[in-house]
Amino acid sequence: MSAILSAHNLNKSYGKFQALKNININIERGRVVGLIGPNGAGKTTFLKAVLGLAPCDGDLNVLGIDPFKKRAELMKDICFIADVAVLPKWIQVSQLLDYTEQVHPNFNRQKAEQLIAKTKVSLTHKVKELSKGMVAQLHLAIVMAIDAQLLVLDEPTLGLDILFRKEFYDNLINDYFNNQRTIIITTHQVEEIEHILTDVVFIKEGEIVLNSDMETLTRDYFEVMVNQDNYEQAMALKPLAVKKVFGKHIMLFKSPSRDHVAALGEVQRPSVSDLFVAIMKEDNA
Repeated sequence: MSAILSAHNLNKSYGKFQALKNININIERGRVVGLIGPNGAGKTTFLKAVLGLAPCDGDLNVLGIDPFKKRAELMKDICFIADVAVLPKWIQVSQLLDYTEQVHPNFNRQKAEQLIAKTKVSLTHKVKELSKGMVAQLHLAIVMAIDAQLLVLDEPTLGLDILFRKEFYDNLINDYFNNQRTIIITTHQVEEIEHILTDVVFIKEGEIVLNSDMETLTRDYFEVMVNQDNYEQAMALKPLAVKKVFGKHIMLFKSPSRDHVAALGEVQRPSVSDLFVAIMKEDNA
C-alpha cells in the first residue's frame, strides 16, 4: 500500500499556544481512521492542515501534494464534512446541485439525485427548510456523488439523533467506501463508529499518544472480568484501568500480561472508548 497522507515533524502554533507537536503519521490508502481526542487536543487543527487551511512547520504530503502550496489541485480529490453545516440557507437543493456540477470536475449529478431520492429531501426544498438531519443527508449525498480519494469528517453527526447517526455511517460505508478511498473521522461518539474503523489515532495536547490498526490494538490490549476471589492476584499484575460492573471487576491490561491474567477471569476485547479513557489517564499519571 502507498501512503495517502504522510506527516513528519508537523508543528503548529497560535502565538504561545502549540496546537500540534511533532506529529508523525502515515495513513495508507483504503483505511478508515478514527482521530480521537478530548476537546482542544489538536484534532481540528490537524484536519485543517490536511485540507491546506492551516499552514504548519514540518513536512506534510497529501495525495502526493503539499496542501499549503497546491490546495486548489488537492481539493479535486478531497471532500470534507464538518459539524457545522456550511450550505447557504437561501439556496434551493437543485441550485446547489447546479453549482456543485459547475465547480467540481468529479461530481456525478445523477448519482446525487438518486441518493437524495432515498431521503425526505426534495430538489425544490431550500436548505433553510430542512432539519439538521436532512441537511446532513443532503451534504452526504453530494459528497458521495463526488469521486474523491480522501474524505475528511469532523464531528459530522454532532447534534443528530441516533437514527440519523446510524443511517449516516451505514450509507457512508455501504454506498461510498471502498479500498481505493480513505476516510478520516473525528467524533466524540466513538462507540458508534468503532465497528467501521480500521485504525485509531489518539491525540492529546497536540501529540499522538497512540497510533494503531484495530488488529494490533486487539492483540496489544485486552480486558479481563475478574471476580472478587481473584481480585488481589489480578491487581498485583498492575492493570491500566479497573472498573466495577455488577460486582465484578473489569481490568484492562497490555498484552505481555495476557498469559498470567487469562486464567483469572473472562477475557474480552476492550472498547475503543474505554481504551481511550485508560490511556489518557495513564498519560496523565
